[in-house]
Amino acid sequence: MTEDRRLRVLRAIVQDYVETSEPVGSKSLLERHHLGVSAATVRNDMAALEEEGLIAAPHTSAGRIPTDAGYRVFVDRLSQIKPMTPAEQRAIGHFLEGAVDLDDVVDRTVRLLASLTRQVAVVQYPSLSRSSVRHVELVPIGGPRLLVVLITTTGRVEQRVVDAGCDLLDEAGEATLAALRTELNAATAGRTLADASTELAAVPDRVDPSRREIVRAVAAALEESLDEEREERVVLAGTANLVKSGGDFTASIAPVLEALEEHVVLLKLLGTVAEQGGTLAVRIGAENPYAGLRSTSMVTTGYGAGSDLVAGLGVVGPTRMDYAGAMASVRAVATYVSRILAD
Repeated sequence: MTEDRRLRVLRAIVQDYVETSEPVGSKSLLERHHLGVSAATVRNDMAALEEEGLIAAPHTSAGRIPTDAGYRVFVDRLSQIKPMTPAEQRAIGHFLEGAVDLDDVVDRTVRLLASLTRQVAVVQYPSLSRSSVRHVELVPIGGPRLLVVLITTTGRVEQRVVDAGCDLLDEAGEATLAALRTELNAATAGRTLADASTELAAVPDRVDPSRREIVRAVAAALEESLDEEREERVVLAGTANLVKSGGDFTASIAPVLEALEEHVVLLKLLGTVAEQGGTLAVRIGAENPYAGLRSTSMVTTGYGAGSDLVAGLGVVGPTRMDYAGAMASVRAVATYVSRILAD
């Protein structure tokens, strides 16, 4: 019973500090929460929590604030993640379903997350190491010009225009394109980008000699698309929210901003999400492996098409964060993005 009561006191301290950014005293706890115990009992519980390293006194203040360890206990003991309201869920779905392509999906996702959580939102583009070719399409656009379209399983669409060296709109041209489509999709569809690139190199040797120049031109265009697709990217939104967080966090904002500018750091952090099965993860303070982010917390999860996780997304903010709300928003947005990619 004593441990349960202390956990209620810790939960109340975390909630009040997140809301007010002010150290929390026993008097305000009793006024704001129905703890059902005396002031002396609350003070004793706070003393025990401080001895365990879960709360601390900043400076000479009479109040207490949670430590990283305190936040960790709070997050681990969350009985449930605060559910999003039906209106919030409808708003998420409506906003994301209006996207026209993958770039738009990522842009909308990162802006939506920043707005919902009032933190810095981070979205990784689908990892190319986990992407595969869905389809290759060839579209004649007049005379010898041919539009080569590469579509990946993660929704990426790359287009290149090549000179086929002959008219593709006549009957012979249509027959050539039909045969070429079949050959290219047999070589690339369902394969990772790296494997597809290897298979493309062998395609010219498998076709009729009269078609090899066209095949080489198309293969070169696809290779160019595949090379561009291998670039790993991450997108951020809401960095201004760091300044608005209040409290003493703004004193340590410079190293956080520097770390956020290092996209390689963010890619490594998000890259581990999919590797760990895409479960919702919370890193608090010193649990972050990069020094510049040790005054922050990160809430992340994976997303993907169907059961295939292809990337990570999440939010970064001060350790004084609405964890339940951030976790609910990150999970909900990842679910909607995954549905969109699976369509």
